[in-house]
Amino acid sequence: MSSYFSAITASFPWFFPVFVTVLGACIGSFLNVVIYRVPAEKSIVTPGSQCACGHSIAWYDNIPALSWLVLRGRARCCGQKFSFRYPFVELLTAVLFLICWLRFPPAVAVCGWVFVSALICATFIDLDHMIIPNVFTLGLGVAGVALSLAVPALHGQHDSFFALASLRAATISVQGLLVGSGLVLWFALLAEAVLKKEAMGFGDVTFVGAIGAFCGWQGAVVALFGGSVVGMIWLSIAFVWGKIAGRTATAQVLKAETPEGEPAAIGFGVHVPFGPMLAIAAAIHCLFLRDAVARYFAQFSQMF
Repeated sequence: MSSYFSAITASFPWFFPVFVTVLGACIGSFLNVVIYRVPAEKSIVTPGSQCACGHSIAWYDNIPALSWLVLRGRARCCGQKFSFRYPFVELLTAVLFLICWLRFPPAVAVCGWVFVSALICATFIDLDHMIIPNVFTLGLGVAGVALSLAVPALHGQHDSFFALASLRAATISVQGLLVGSGLVLWFALLAEAVLKKEAMGFGDVTFVGAIGAFCGWQGAVVALFGGSVVGMIWLSIAFVWGKIAGRTATAQVLKAETPEGEPAAIGFGVHVPFGPMLAIAAAIHCLFLRDAVARYFAQFSQMF
């Protein structure tokens, strides 16, 4: 199989990058459907793509990113404006798929596609509804363990005896799932004890566990603390934007609610979605920092 890929790459070096980019954009179009329908508990299979007015969208008006540009962001049937999020999700998915392909072996890249797709869905659903559905937490964790068994290289296991490599990879995955969820659970309980109120939803706990299933316990740690850094930056931008553009404009940058579920300005004591911040940190670790972080923790452990 590797010789097959090598032969195509040697003759047509552009083929796989272009194919993967187009595939990613098409998957991104599907993810838009998932982001909208899963929280509404609707089927992601039927019916086909529809406009908000109820009319079916023709295939030539559903070409990822391109159709949005051609139609200038409006539906052909009723002229209703489409959110820029639709082409953004499609282009984001295409870019992340391409990065996975360029950085990893094919089998690991496919695992990366599953991972980043789930991160994208969890991010935008959490931004809209402040929840992360179980399919992107518990389901993603199970998928991480299953893919580790099938593709041991996901966790750097390349033993000539496949069963042994598979078992090692699955062990790393389960360890990441347990350490990740356990770490966040203790973090949440400590914060709740200090603040005297719920500081983190259970969805965030299982989400970090799922990240650990794909990235190992090191990735879960990076997601938690890196997500906190991303969160501080994001919250700062949202706070400043709220001061400049007004309180109602804050939701354009980051949604915030009171503990009772009412819209609120960014400030102490309000709830904000933490899933997107975890997802950004996890994606950065998975795509760019995994080897460097592993070396750092290896050197750190040698000190003790």
